[in-house]
Amino acid sequence: MSIYELIRSRVSIRDYDPALPVEEGTLERILDAGRLAPSAYNRQPWTFLLISSDEMLARVRPCYQKEWFQNAPHILIIIGHKDKSWVRTHDGYNSLETDLAIAMDHIILAATSEDVGTCWIAAYDPQMLAEAIELQENEVIGCITPLGYPHESYNSQRPKQRKSLDDIARII
Repeated sequence: MSIYELIRSRVSIRDYDPALPVEEGTLERILDAGRLAPSAYNRQPWTFLLISSDEMLARVRPCYQKEWFQNAPHILIIIGHKDKSWVRTHDGYNSLETDLAIAMDHIILAATSEDVGTCWIAAYDPQMLAEAIELQENEVIGCITPLGYPHESYNSQRPKQRKSLDDIARII
């Protein structure tokens, strides 16, 4: 599949089969895609926290109350390290949020290529999640996604609603 077909086929999955954990080799390939993501000044200011144990899943799942999230066999949290990110000297812009988003995008596309479902979640309770994973003072939670195989009854064939290229691009 070409990269363009992969991008077109990616959808947010909101129904996971809890009985089907993702194989270790597949998870490693997905995480490696994040490791290979570019970052400002190549600082790589991240840690990928893969939650798979029943104990840690029970601590993390309450941060987002949707039933489908509770069924995912894995939850990935990308943690950023404020003391390791690049800062532009001209205006103080910190690249951390951008770097973490690029890594998450690589991970989501890699998961799609492996037929593993994801859904980038922003509506979680950040304080609850920080406490559950014992986030350190210099760390921030950048992104979270469940990882798992879609439940066989899940209909992911809904057409994407996107603006036309003419509406969002200018060539000057």
